[in-house]
Amino acid sequence: MIGHVVLLGFGGPSSPADIRPFLDRVLRGRPISPQRYEDVVAHYERIGGKSPFNELTQRQASALQQMLRERGVDVPVRVAYKNAAPFIEDVAAELAASATGTCAVVLAAHQSEASWDKYVGALPNATYAPPFFEHPKFIRAHVERLRDALERLGKTAADDATLIFTAHSIPQAMADRGPYVAQLERSVSLIVEELQAPSFYIAYQSRSGSPSQQWLEPDVRDVLRALPAQGVREAIVAPVGFLCDHVEVLYDLDVDAASVAREAGVQMERVTALNDHPLFIEMLADLVQQCVT
Repeated sequence: MIGHVVLLGFGGPSSPADIRPFLDRVLRGRPISPQRYEDVVAHYERIGGKSPFNELTQRQASALQQMLRERGVDVPVRVAYKNAAPFIEDVAAELAASATGTCAVVLAAHQSEASWDKYVGALPNATYAPPFFEHPKFIRAHVERLRDALERLGKTAADDATLIFTAHSIPQAMADRGPYVAQLERSVSLIVEELQAPSFYIAYQSRSGSPSQQWLEPDVRDVLRALPAQGVREAIVAPVGFLCDHVEVLYDLDVDAASVAREAGVQMERVTALNDHPLFIEMLADLVQQCVT
């Protein structure tokens, strides 16, 4: 019997005072230069001194609980984060005393050791929802977000727009060991098929590893720089690898990539992340109902 639903995510700092403790937890055991550390602090300060990740994830949880209730499934939905309160280990300890099971949803559409494996098994007596990178409602939600972006550029169809789909870069060796790239490519192929978009790229962003280590490429900034040579002056950037607007979107795309686009003479329109899009919430409800039944 399922008595709890838990959305599992990375987490983020909720205030300026949380930024450094948050980064210390994220970076525990990983060498990083003091300059890089301060750069990341500055990124958070630039977007308001916090991340909206926790707030947006809680909105997803609240919307999901309401939708489940409307479907006759009255079960509490809560959140748990790897790097922010409520911490996954604290929620796991609390649920360990429960006589009922848990439906756990990892808030990552594409599976890698970093985005998925570290979350699976973290909760006791839990049934984990399956990956959803090709779920029809996940695809349709992205299509609707892209159509909104096309409208903002004054376009009625995708056949006269250049689309750049982005996801978090990971080490090439990690990518070689898992389905991350194949799942991302599958998501993109279904989205562009629905949009009938002939021109698109898959790019990566937010690399954070050693310069000597090979990570997934191309970088979105390099793709943007190369567009004018191809006669392209407008681009729609869709963060398909991210489920809500947080620092990798609000800084790495809206500030950093947007600056590169301006310097290259490219008008860049960023697609809104899924956040609490109704179709995405419907998809989460579908996944939970599979757990319950």
